[in-house]
Amino acid sequence: MTVGIVGAGQLGRMLALAGYPLGLDFLFLDPATDPPAGQVAPVLHGAFTDRSLLRQLARRCDVLTFDWENVSVAALRSLASGGAPIRPPVSALGVGQDRASEKRLFERLRIPTTRWRAVDSRADLERAIRKIGMPGVLKTRRLGYDGKGQALIRSREDAERGWRDLSAAPLLYEEWIPFDCEVSIIGARSARGQVAIYPLNGNVHAYGILQVTRAPFGPPRWQLRAAQYLTRVLAHFHYIGILTIEFFVRGGRLIANEMAPRVHNSGHWTIEGAVTSQFENHLRAILDLPLGATRPLGYSAMINLIGALPPRAALLAHEGVHFHDYGKQPRAGRKVGHCTVVEPTHLRRDRRARELLSELAPGIRIP
Repeated sequence: MTVGIVGAGQLGRMLALAGYPLGLDFLFLDPATDPPAGQVAPVLHGAFTDRSLLRQLARRCDVLTFDWENVSVAALRSLASGGAPIRPPVSALGVGQDRASEKRLFERLRIPTTRWRAVDSRADLERAIRKIGMPGVLKTRRLGYDGKGQALIRSREDAERGWRDLSAAPLLYEEWIPFDCEVSIIGARSARGQVAIYPLNGNVHAYGILQVTRAPFGPPRWQLRAAQYLTRVLAHFHYIGILTIEFFVRGGRLIANEMAPRVHNSGHWTIEGAVTSQFENHLRAILDLPLGATRPLGYSAMINLIGALPPRAALLAHEGVHFHDYGKQPRAGRKVGHCTVVEPTHLRRDRRARELLSELAPGIRIP
């Protein structure tokens, strides 16, 4: 069977690497001439909106999926009348592309989220600030990731600057949450309705970019509540594939921030740290194969390698370190790889993570 993937970044690359042991083939569509997945599978080079290439991808593949949530919903919907099925559903992709739609979905499904208001004018922003207060965060509704398209509003001057910088796009304003920590929950649902949920991830961000994930993380009640919320979203969409929800935690309460209808950076630890990785379970789900166990094999820590890779030999000199090079050119703020350790206790895991961070990202601290 051949899986078609719209987007050929590192997530697509890891999907292919997880699928080859299952006897699967892959074909990608991506506008880049040298995407990470192009090192492991053939790529159709062209825009995500190129309907001719999308039709070719659908003809040559048994199922279509995507490794990035900002691909064209309209272009994918043009394929709905024939060819390979698209999984996860395009309806979930559409909601995941619009922060206001996400907020409305969370509210509809009784999932706690931040107080927010849509902002379409300068007057709307003033009304939102009066209603919600400061500090707050002004965000683009679409195309924001890794901290892009956001402005922290602490004063009227910040509001004026944020409006000037971001007002070319539809916006929303939401309260700023002084959170205790950030977590995410990842789960899969197959076409026949089987659900498998991974242990909760504890995440540390800097400059809007995920730096460290530890799993399992948090008390059992957090896991139970996050899994309940995730299951509601999976059922709402009759979802097929991997879905992630990110939360702020404040005083033990989980507050939904956003969802990602795809495999997720905070789940990279599952490659070495779980019985079945998120990448393999995404493929199992979209091909309607039985889902694999999500049981952890220990306590894992995943560290993103940002900007440039460290010397390979120096990193591999650390016992038990699993190293992933995405094959990307170095660039400030760019995820170019990651490494993972798996330990028998959370104390040993956290100690190993701190040791690695002292070399790889000295400014990053984990509690």
